[in-house]
Amino acid sequence: MISRPGGVCVRVPATSANLGPGFDCLGLALDWWNEVEFRLEGDGVRVEVRGEGAATLPQGRDNLIAVAALRLFERAGQPAPRGLHIRCNNTIPLGSGLGSSAAAVLSGLLGANRLLDDPFEMDPILELATEMEGHPDNAAPALWGGLTAALKTPGGVICRRIAVPALALAVATPQFDLPTHAARAALPGQVPLADAVFNLSCTTLVVEALRSGDLDLLAQVMDDRLHQPYRLPLIPGAQAARQAALDAGAVACVLSGAGPSLLAVARGDAQPLAEAMTAAFRAAGLAARAFTPSISPIGAQVASSR
Repeated sequence: MISRPGGVCVRVPATSANLGPGFDCLGLALDWWNEVEFRLEGDGVRVEVRGEGAATLPQGRDNLIAVAALRLFERAGQPAPRGLHIRCNNTIPLGSGLGSSAAAVLSGLLGANRLLDDPFEMDPILELATEMEGHPDNAAPALWGGLTAALKTPGGVICRRIAVPALALAVATPQFDLPTHAARAALPGQVPLADAVFNLSCTTLVVEALRSGDLDLLAQVMDDRLHQPYRLPLIPGAQAARQAALDAGAVACVLSGAGPSLLAVARGDAQPLAEAMTAAFRAAGLAARAFTPSISPIGAQVASSR
């Protein structure tokens, strides 16, 4: 039974997953937010979108936020509300490798959970988000903030949040359609043992480098052999943009999630790195946008509204 009067506001951050070697495991929350308001009014499901995706996202119950909200009502054993009005203010680019789908899923789950007076704690929310997303590497940092390491097991998701100091980050997002399923289809079914060992070793050291703020260590270990060698060639200009960031002084530069965005770590001002990457994409014929987000130490926020 719905017991929350008025509306509910949810804020969910962008995220960058993998961070080089931490494939489907590591994720970082960014201070870059989507905001969604839920109100029980009208008939049926109506979704309004401002900002990113305003011209393309569905405006009814097939919108991913609405799908997630209705999934939570079902999981709670409650009927869907007679009328649900969802207003979205999106700043996270869609299909960019910056966690826009995880943000949508969590927005729907958390909004519906609050409308039902919070029957689920956050661990079951993460389980349900992972069920919908297929993996927890974006949902976990979006929910908890900071750096997270997560593992999907038959018994549920194991997740830990690691506090990290501030870092200067640069993101370049090219205008290029690379669906996550296509990026995943490019990966081999088997990899050499040496490559698996390399990634295991680097992942452990990336966590320590981020936790301690050791940029010299990060420069040596933020590398990958499991997914980037297969995905970077799919994105025109991505390899040149990565090299441009390194040439401009980046500590490291990796695909953000499955791409097409690139994430670079700076020793100081991140703007020159962002500009170097976008220039390389433009030289390859792709328009690109530059961003310089910071790490968000907090994850999704939920508040009641009137």
